[in-house]
Amino acid sequence: MTIEIELKFIATPQAAEQLGDQLAAWPHQYSAPIALTNIYYETADNQLRRWDMGLRIRGVGEKYEMTLKTAGQTTGGLHQRPEYNVDIARPELDIARLPADVWPEGCDTAALQQRLAPLFTSHFSRERWLVTYGESEVEVALDRGEVEANDLREPLHEIELELKRGKLADVLALAAELAKMDGLRLGSLSKAARGYWLSQGKPQQPVRPLPVLQAKPKATVEEGMQAALSLALQHWQYHEELWLRGEPGAQQAVLEALETVRQTFSLFGALVPRKASSQLRQKLTSLAEALEKERLDAQAFCYSSPWLDAQLSLSSWLISAGWRPFVVGKNADRMQGSFKRFADIMLGRVAADLKETFGTIRQYNEYQDKAVRLTHQLLAVHLLAGAYPSQDVERWLQSWQQLAQAIHANRYNELDPLCRQALRQPAFWLNGNV
Repeated sequence: MTIEIELKFIATPQAAEQLGDQLAAWPHQYSAPIALTNIYYETADNQLRRWDMGLRIRGVGEKYEMTLKTAGQTTGGLHQRPEYNVDIARPELDIARLPADVWPEGCDTAALQQRLAPLFTSHFSRERWLVTYGESEVEVALDRGEVEANDLREPLHEIELELKRGKLADVLALAAELAKMDGLRLGSLSKAARGYWLSQGKPQQPVRPLPVLQAKPKATVEEGMQAALSLALQHWQYHEELWLRGEPGAQQAVLEALETVRQTFSLFGALVPRKASSQLRQKLTSLAEALEKERLDAQAFCYSSPWLDAQLSLSSWLISAGWRPFVVGKNADRMQGSFKRFADIMLGRVAADLKETFGTIRQYNEYQDKAVRLTHQLLAVHLLAGAYPSQDVERWLQSWQQLAQAIHANRYNELDPLCRQALRQPAFWLNGNV
């Protein structure tokens, strides 16, 4: 088994053509293009997908390799997944040759083999540069071709940076250098993910509301903050794909994701000083201000250098734990405390703020003045309320969301009743008698 650590970019054809010139700035060894064919396998009920696994056979000339990728994690465009590779003589699936312990307990591999069939393919040429950067060797691969399923095709222009030797920080630094040119964006979706989408007939995907964060049990405050930023980044990248496909409403959802990042910084601001994220926040604020304009060209915007710089900076800050050098003394100890306890305290403060803000309104124009504050506090609740019964959280949120919707729609006659209803909602969190 190996742990594959690679950072993916989706490139425009023009940016792909420029890659070699960009890499010439560093010592490297170049490998001429080779043709690759990949066949991905799955069961009729997508069993491997439900196990978060991917299975393929790759052909290079007359040589073949079977690869199984198991559950890993993706942050921004950085993919880290365990993978198992087996050389095979012919392009024929034989999962018995994979280690037995990779499968879930009780899995009948012989029966699974019978259920597996080709689902989609990818065909592309790959150029490679083994780049010496910092203290590391990073393989930069340029893939150009297409993914195909059921007579549907998706063009493929992808750049992968894979750490071969050295430090992950050097991969991120090299990525930041490449990000200075337009025509790139982070690739949160793998080739396999795009293949599954094609195999399903390119279904239209909906704009999603921001979910309530579900942090892991007994998470620390630091882990809660990491989970909040990861949730916001996932929300951003999911809706980036939809915006590029022309989905109305996706641009506003991306803006909501950026506001969620900024609200996360606000929630944890007493522990993580502003100087730890000042440059990052400035980039996100500039991007959010640009996104507030209507009729933006999604293609130009999502493949622009400022967009990629902001997203890559957030990913790098999250991956490298960029706050830690700035969190010292008692705050470092508090970051290792209970996120659940932290959330209880902060939920109480959110409720107190809403009571103070909306409990004294006398004129209708005051609702408009306080609408942004309400939006920010509702985002905070989404990041803090995951440890409580979902029906209680949704009931509490719904009352305040109805008020927010009425404010935005200028339904003046509904504002006072909705406000009173929201203020009467009982606390769903511990020590919540506010």
